[in-house]
Amino acid sequence: MARQSIGAIQFAKVYPLYVAKVERKGRTRAEVDEVLTWLTGYDKAGLDRQIRAEVDFEAFFAQAPKLHPNRELVKGVVCGVRVEDIEDPVTRNVRCLDKLIDELAKGKALEKVLRK
Repeated sequence: MARQSIGAIQFAKVYPLYVAKVERKGRTRAEVDEVLTWLTGYDKAGLDRQIRAEVDFEAFFAQAPKLHPNRELVKGVVCGVRVEDIEDPVTRNVRCLDKLIDELAKGKALEKVLRK
């Protein structure tokens, strides 16, 4: 079976996993939404529309109102690969989001997660 591109994965299927991961560590869905809002420029209603529309990650990031310029400050390893070394923009954005969620789940202050 061929491996699915990360950009073809439905955002709506991964979002609950992000929420479950941070909630297990005492964080909240609202904090996940704040991270997503910071990264993509979506408001809560926009996030909800994207989830209901079951868009894939490629469309999720392509339709984002405004990707935050400080996302380039997100560095580190996700799934054994350095985020800053990823060349494909969709994969980099997804791994950047993964890294932000990891940091949130590990208890890092939201201000630090959001590179403020």
